[in-house]
Amino acid sequence: MATQQKQSAAKSEKPRKSRPIFTILVIAIIVVIGGYLIARFVPEKPVDYEAIDEHFKYGSIGSEPVSGLPYWIWKVLPEMFPEKFPGKGGYASFGFIYEEGRDLPIGVSQRRVTGIDRVWLNCAVCHTGTLRETKDSEPQIFLGMPANDFKLYQFIQFLREVALDNRFTSENVMATIEEMGGDLDPIEKLIYRYFVVDQVRTSLFDLRDQLAFLDRQYPWGPGRVDTFNPYKAIQFNFPMDQLPEEELIGPADYPSIWDQRPREGMYLHWDGNNPSVKERNKSAALGAGVTPVTIDLERLGRIEDWLWDFKPPAYPKEIDQPKAAEGKQLYVQYCAECHGMKEGDQYLFDTDRFARLGRVESIEEIGTDPGRLNSYTEVLSVNQNTLYVGYPWRFNHFRKTNGYANMPLDGIWLRAPYLHNGSVPTLRDLLEPAENRPKVFYRGYNVYDWEKVGFVSEVAEEGGRPFFKFDTQVEGNSNAGHEGEAYGTYLSGAQKEAIVEYMKTF
Repeated sequence: MATQQKQSAAKSEKPRKSRPIFTILVIAIIVVIGGYLIARFVPEKPVDYEAIDEHFKYGSIGSEPVSGLPYWIWKVLPEMFPEKFPGKGGYASFGFIYEEGRDLPIGVSQRRVTGIDRVWLNCAVCHTGTLRETKDSEPQIFLGMPANDFKLYQFIQFLREVALDNRFTSENVMATIEEMGGDLDPIEKLIYRYFVVDQVRTSLFDLRDQLAFLDRQYPWGPGRVDTFNPYKAIQFNFPMDQLPEEELIGPADYPSIWDQRPREGMYLHWDGNNPSVKERNKSAALGAGVTPVTIDLERLGRIEDWLWDFKPPAYPKEIDQPKAAEGKQLYVQYCAECHGMKEGDQYLFDTDRFARLGRVESIEEIGTDPGRLNSYTEVLSVNQNTLYVGYPWRFNHFRKTNGYANMPLDGIWLRAPYLHNGSVPTLRDLLEPAENRPKVFYRGYNVYDWEKVGFVSEVAEEGGRPFFKFDTQVEGNSNAGHEGEAYGTYLSGAQKEAIVEYMKTF
């Protein structure tokens, strides 16, 4: 009997001794799996670049988490829908600029979000352009220049069309990824097949509904954007179908972004709606796809610090100095009070000396197309000043104005076409009365017109690739204004050419 009790006790001891070991193993497994899942899905990992110019071109500002496309969706779209990428093919069809050996174009960044690599836009997509010295030259890339060939309207419309295309299914996406040699691991394959594609399609349907008003607009064309109407729809859910027509057409050229330090305190942003460079930057970041939650202030700050003193490139051709000296005197008489001027090696941004520089000129005085001005309303400014609420960088400077800003003209040779809506192809054309300016011309051809200072605008196509026909009779495209005796448009041809020669020095 005693022996049986000892044997029974021994048997009961074994499970007691094994329980701690089992518990430890379970905990260890949970920790390992949990650690793996946390490491894979929790941290966001943007692709970073040490060199500031590389960071500007390819670094993240925080647009990927909410607005971005999963990397392999971005990659497969040109393969799945080649007919939607005319001309050059791929994203270059929309004016995205590729450098040799790069997987992504300039202006597109990458960040790992919840275990999936996502890509989307940064500052460079709107502020990097190209130029060819002749039709046979290779394109040169200029950072900080307006994106003269970026076709944002067409890119958005492409994404809206994809939402409706029956070919955009998980099965087709996964098959195309396989054909392209996609290196998805087993977990990524599951995520893409059962979550990613449906989520992207839902997002594109939402985008299609939000931006339905684009179908009522004339295409903006390359190098232009309707800044604030998409902003109203995406940021504030404005009832766009109820907006009056005069508020709905507001296209403007992308601006250059050099030398931001002396611009602090100037009322710029085309219609002079904000004097704060940092607020303008954060507002532009929202336009690129960040949200008040996802904005990456550290990485955006690197770009801001660089742009503070980033100079425009010098005009690369020989300048007729005697002719430029003659033009300088005329420029001082007709232009400097509003725009500042070049003196020696320095552009002068002195708002005390040039009383109207960085200030708003009323629409009655300037007489240019009112579309961009009308699109920015008092209601929008009130809403905009609620953005980033709860943060020290909350907006509080946006305001409605009555005209357009008098801009500094540094680097003006690379900022064609001219006026806020890009309706005048060259500086020489701008010095003519409106009735003598081109009524129809072509945008998107990046061969430079060294004589008139701007881009060649008479070429309708090249190698079967059509360029955008810009009609100044279309609403929002007027080339009127900035003319009359005070603007020098009554000067002789020789005097106008002298002014243009001087402005090459900018």
